[in-house]
Amino acid sequence: MTDQMTASGRRPEVRVAAGSLRGCQEAGVAVFRGIPFAEPPVGALRFAAPRPAPGWTGVRDATSYGPPPPQGGHFGMDARTAAAGDDWLTVNVWSPEPDPDARLPVLVWIQGGAYTIGMSGLPEYDGGRLARDDGVVVVTFNYRVGVEGFAQIEGAPANRGLLDQIAALEWVRDNIRAFGGEPDRVTVFGQSAGGGSIAALLATERAAGLFRRAVVQSAPGTFFSPELAADIGAACAAELGLRPTVGELSGVPPRRLTLAADALVAGMAQWAPRWGLPAYRSIPFAPVVDGEVLPAAPWEALARGAGRAVDLLVGHTRDEHRLFTAIDGLLGAVTEEQAAEALDVFAPGRDGARRYRADFPTAGPGELYEMVHGDWLFRMPSLHLAEAQRVGGGRVHVYELTWRATGMGGVLGACHGLDVPLVFGNLDRGQVAMLIADPEAEEVRALSARMRAAWSSFAAHGDPGWPAYEREHRLIQCFDASSTVTAYPEESSRLIWEHHTFSALPLIGR
Repeated sequence: MTDQMTASGRRPEVRVAAGSLRGCQEAGVAVFRGIPFAEPPVGALRFAAPRPAPGWTGVRDATSYGPPPPQGGHFGMDARTAAAGDDWLTVNVWSPEPDPDARLPVLVWIQGGAYTIGMSGLPEYDGGRLARDDGVVVVTFNYRVGVEGFAQIEGAPANRGLLDQIAALEWVRDNIRAFGGEPDRVTVFGQSAGGGSIAALLATERAAGLFRRAVVQSAPGTFFSPELAADIGAACAAELGLRPTVGELSGVPPRRLTLAADALVAGMAQWAPRWGLPAYRSIPFAPVVDGEVLPAAPWEALARGAGRAVDLLVGHTRDEHRLFTAIDGLLGAVTEEQAAEALDVFAPGRDGARRYRADFPTAGPGELYEMVHGDWLFRMPSLHLAEAQRVGGGRVHVYELTWRATGMGGVLGACHGLDVPLVFGNLDRGQVAMLIADPEAEEVRALSARMRAAWSSFAAHGDPGWPAYEREHRLIQCFDASSTVTAYPEESSRLIWEHHTFSALPLIGR
């Protein structure tokens, strides 16, 4: 026990660059919550790049999560942010040994939420089990989402949400040793939009050197051109009768802006002739390939060697789209017409729709619908990220989660988001807990332990426990009740998408 960890029954204290913090002990882990890493982005700082948080005197209480950033009403997230404060940009740390000499590997989580919702204080992101059982320091943090973080606004820097993430990683670099972490052994890991964010961070010079390894879980392929982002931003501002400028939007309460964005999403399909694929999927926000913060789409950047110095672990679930099919009320109800439209819109190239039908001759409308949506949005972008890393001379390991969710009668398969409770080991809490019927079942506990061990081993040594991905054999780890190393199972989809380029999505019409 060090001078930074008080005696049994008292609360742990650490000192960071900005001042002293007093956290709490939970199940043998020191926990510090709600630590500001940037000034509140309000008032004169609204829509600005993040600025370092000022210091404080005395000992700051660090037992409660900071308020989440403003966001839309999906999954009740707006209710969680109602009446919250404006100190949105905070970090949380779990450490098994808050001693500067411990030099433990660090796992920094970037949550998903379609770049529209998300907060670090959700119970499914509690880092206690990972820290306690796997010997790592875990960090989570908030970043701006939706209009605040990703809308293209005249007079504001693009990709403010990504800039927040970089600022949080800079805070980790400068302060994590006080919590027992080793700043030279930082691994970022994230799922969905969090995985897409990491893909973007791999492509930007501003994040170079802030992490040594990266775990990308189900990365979406949606990155916007400046023209598309600007047009969507203008339409969002027009919902309030305004122009998309800092001058006109900075005085609008964040809640009004999120409501305007929600209204835009509700009618987004009508914009398909102008905005293309994001409109079909009602995706209003994504990182922007602006040439400054993000110089190129991640696949292009990695193929040129941008990620060569970073060890990469990337993968996806088998049934990525099943959850969204269920949310849309289409599970078991997809018509042949809907499947045909999905294939026509999302399958790559002129021959893509025909190839899906030829390569999956026994697939019904529902399976084809889910497969092409899942391939376009998550599965093939994730695989192509691995391929780009390999081409660029970097090391990459690949996995697929094929274990079927046991919750809701098992109808969701290995769906999007199932990896989150398994990786954190939080099998009985948060919204994603509905995916697991019996969190005490030996099968699911063993699977979670294997995934946590793989992620932690990768963070510590760069080796998750299976061979690196290479062109000849394409070996990956399949996580299931009985996990195996095998050739990439989705070979038919891989071949259909082999020559597709995931680039910044354009503005189609004006």
